[in-house]
Amino acid sequence: MTSINHHFEPADFLTENPTIEAIDLLIPDINGVIRGKRIERDGLSKAYVNGINMPASIFSLDITGSTVESCGLGLEIGEPDRTCRPQPNTLTTTPWQRRPMAQLLMSMYEEDGSPFFGDPRHVLAGILARFQEMKLTPVVAVELEFYLVDRERNPQGQPQPPLSPKNGKREHHTQVYSIDNLDDYADFLRDIARFTAEQNIPADTAIAENAPGQFEINLQHQDDPLAACDNAILLKRVIKAAAERHGMEASFMAKPYEEEAGNGMHIHVSLLDQQGNNVFADAEQPYSRTLQHAIGGLLELMPASMPLLCPNVNSYRRLQPGHYVPTAPTWGIDNRTVAVRIPAGPKTATRIEHRVAGADANPYLVMSAILAAIHHGISNQCDPGERAEGNAFANRQAGLPTRMAEALALLRQDQLLSNYLTPAFVELYLACKEDELAQFERHVSPLETQWYLSAL
Repeated sequence: MTSINHHFEPADFLTENPTIEAIDLLIPDINGVIRGKRIERDGLSKAYVNGINMPASIFSLDITGSTVESCGLGLEIGEPDRTCRPQPNTLTTTPWQRRPMAQLLMSMYEEDGSPFFGDPRHVLAGILARFQEMKLTPVVAVELEFYLVDRERNPQGQPQPPLSPKNGKREHHTQVYSIDNLDDYADFLRDIARFTAEQNIPADTAIAENAPGQFEINLQHQDDPLAACDNAILLKRVIKAAAERHGMEASFMAKPYEEEAGNGMHIHVSLLDQQGNNVFADAEQPYSRTLQHAIGGLLELMPASMPLLCPNVNSYRRLQPGHYVPTAPTWGIDNRTVAVRIPAGPKTATRIEHRVAGADANPYLVMSAILAAIHHGISNQCDPGERAEGNAFANRQAGLPTRMAEALALLRQDQLLSNYLTPAFVELYLACKEDELAQFERHVSPLETQWYLSAL
């Protein structure tokens, strides 16, 4: 198939790709799980003109795909539809499909054409509007970690690393930044590069990470955070498809292995003024006062942001200092033990690296929490306090919540972040996650049975 010019209208796209038979219309829910519909080729133009109907309740689904009725979007109001409309520049082929197919990202709207309050993409758009009022443009990049997992579980039913395509052996140790590990999975990584190139997803560096079968794929910086999050969602789809093609699974679960590193989502942010100058840079100092205020806002709102950065029960298993995951709101320069890092590099590239979120989080909501906190910090000239030196993990200052219940309680008590995300969205999100947590806590685990059944 030919590569895609994303400015083509649907008719031009279909003319350019005459073998396309069907199109997946994709809409990510609050968990970042892709929902949607599949239409045949003849329905694409109609989808652009009229949109497609989807139930509003897709934004009240828990991680299992069940509707959380306490959100008020399901049976209580008769499971009504809302209109989902295409997002610009997201119509692409899907080269991994056996059948010639394409895909298109959608967002949900109310009957009057206004954005639907529960769609995370619109939440982020509302925060970006505040930066437009400040005449500042966020430039962002997303880094995603993931595990390749064998389709066959170990004798205990737990996940295990895949057999190396190169030598047929199962890895139990790895070397971070190992080129040999990249060579072992060269065909898999080559497919990712090919698929992302065809879909115009700006994927950049591939890195072998800290555990067997763990990798990181970086996306290039973009001056459109919505597009950056679109690309993060679509990159996950590409990685999963490539893994399946090679007989493996790819997982963005925050902590699939008890003794190994978790999967993170690191976000890089800088801000440009109308002249294209990086307002985080300072010719005379290591960084500007604007950057200091931005960090101050990030640290202040970080505890309340945790349900968005770490959205699942498993997310909090990842928060262990020994695996380079921050557990306190700290900041520093070129220091990977802090929550908010200023990476080394030229002045023009002065930026923030936010290192808290898990790869299991919804990119739109992670970006929303980070940019809301930066906007708050700049607007209120927040003070970040003293920066951390050396091993910030050794600092015993007040930390971040390490349990989902505690994190949800902090967000429910918060007013500042809620006003950025909108109170209606926060209430919807909390209802979904509190219900999910209640379900999890009712479950009796095998470990509980092992420990308590006979002993008590």
